[in-house]
Amino acid sequence: MLLSIDWILFLEKLILIAIVIFASLGIALYTTFAERKVAAALQDRPGPNRAGPFGLFQPFADGLKLIMKEEIIPNTSNKILFILGPFLAMTAALMTSAVIPWSSDVHLFGRVIPLQIADVNIGILYIFAVVSLGVYGIMIGGWASNNKFSLMAALRGASQAISYELAMGLSLIALLMTTGTLQLGEIVKQQMAPGHWWNIVYQPLGFLIFLICAFAECNRTPFDLAEAENELNFGYHQEYSSMKLGFYLFSEYVNMFISSVVMATLYFGGYDVPFLNESLLSPNVAAIVGIIALLIKVVIFIFFFMWVRWTIPRFRYDQLMNLGWKSLVPLALFNMIITGLFILWFGK
Repeated sequence: MLLSIDWILFLEKLILIAIVIFASLGIALYTTFAERKVAAALQDRPGPNRAGPFGLFQPFADGLKLIMKEEIIPNTSNKILFILGPFLAMTAALMTSAVIPWSSDVHLFGRVIPLQIADVNIGILYIFAVVSLGVYGIMIGGWASNNKFSLMAALRGASQAISYELAMGLSLIALLMTTGTLQLGEIVKQQMAPGHWWNIVYQPLGFLIFLICAFAECNRTPFDLAEAENELNFGYHQEYSSMKLGFYLFSEYVNMFISSVVMATLYFGGYDVPFLNESLLSPNVAAIVGIIALLIKVVIFIFFFMWVRWTIPRFRYDQLMNLGWKSLVPLALFNMIITGLFILWFGK
């Protein structure tokens, strides 16, 4: 029996997927520029300012340089896995955005179009599953390079991800106890409801744990042990060149962007604007305002990622493991128990 397909809905989803992918790549591209400017401001220097007005064409110059570089594959590497690693890392980074509600519905040509690719009822579990796949991109790249430093860096990255995903998951359990749902769209709507606050008010400790774990998941300083240049030369992508190296570098910035969106969605109301009654606006205007509000929150988080990178030195590896297992995991368990007791005594 043939299934009937709503081709208009299918086309809408394809267009939304294309917009989200290109927007994520574009934001990641200019995040590299923003990071260099933030680092320059913190170090009292101008930063990139030659390519185009105010240096705005610098990301395109960097991308063109990577494309034009010679493609080198080591003779002793596993060539298939060597090529697969960076593609897997980039694909996993982009797939995470599939369940994120970017704003309220828009009304076009008599149709109601949700600005969310897939509103699945296990949205948070989906994000965890896809984020876990990103570790394979690091592991495959490090192992396939047949380089001892790359392999050591990949092992560091994998053990770091396993350690901090546990604390991140425990912090989210407390959030799920208060919201009662895994749907990201429903979590945002609960925070927008009259008489409700953003989840950061109910779960400040859970957010702090999630934020620290997000740094570790994105391999950002002070948790960039998989790319510790002073110890491991260049990290797990040491043998990579041209756009394969570019995919690894850009996937880190895509992960940082998506992590910021997830934190804004879970703890800061997503596309909600404080003290604004969206029902007074037309649906399309409310959707545009929601997108702008979400992006403003994301920009603040991205700036915080950069600020931390250029002000705090990286941990030693033993400090990294001790923080994850001896501090964050017990704190996340404590937060979960306190949340459960609070709900038991006072209700949601």
